[in-house]
Amino acid sequence: MLDNNKLKLRCDEAIKWIREYVNNSGANGVVVGNSGGKDSATVIAMSVKALGKEKVLAISMPCNSIKEDYDDAKLVADAFGVKFIKNDLTETYTKLEERLNNSTKELGINEISKEAQINIKPRLRMVTLYAIAQTLGYLVIGTGNLCEAMVGYTTKWGDSACDFNPIANFTVPEVLEIGRMLGVPDKIINKPPNDGLGGQTDEEKLGVKYTQIDEMIEKGQTEEKAKKIIIEKYNKSKHKRTPIPSFSFNRINCLDNEKEKE
Repeated sequence: MLDNNKLKLRCDEAIKWIREYVNNSGANGVVVGNSGGKDSATVIAMSVKALGKEKVLAISMPCNSIKEDYDDAKLVADAFGVKFIKNDLTETYTKLEERLNNSTKELGINEISKEAQINIKPRLRMVTLYAIAQTLGYLVIGTGNLCEAMVGYTTKWGDSACDFNPIANFTVPEVLEIGRMLGVPDKIINKPPNDGLGGQTDEEKLGVKYTQIDEMIEKGQTEEKAKKIIIEKYNKSKHKRTPIPSFSFNRINCLDNEKEKE
């Protein structure tokens, strides 16, 4: 983990980067998926610092979720004075899952897998964020941290989908410390990380602690059992961290020439 002086410097740089990125894009503001957790809370705090609260929209998207998560999301929105709306996806999710299960019966499958069911939820949230962002002329700002990315604890085209991400290179301990610096409520900082999708905390699902992932990123070493798990997850999730593979061959693209004339 970066020491506090370096972390404050990087945090200030990230806030400036948010401001410049949004201004250069011509966007009117940013949309944040507000889960009531540490990552979204910290990104909301950074966005308010960068753009002002009037240009930040926080959206709660419960989907068979516990009420406490919504309450925490509202706590964060109120703490930073940002616009806050709720779009309950429970009914949409239930109908989609039912239709998917009906259609896959033709393939001899009674229902889609448990992981597929879980991943529908963040993908529905992505659709929601982009629909509202496009309507308002906003950008979708990401809330995924480095620890999650390194072990693939993210859903392709779900919570990993965004226009830009200010915390992508900060580890979980660093995100927590930035949150403290920027005034994220203690309840959120002290809340065990939980994606709200499977009834377990993040660390219970992963089988390792975020501090151990941080140690592997910074030092390449941690407790031996955790090290093996992290390396295995890192190798298996490479496809989530790389651009979409595409067939390529040498060809002339006249549009490239037009760009050079500008």
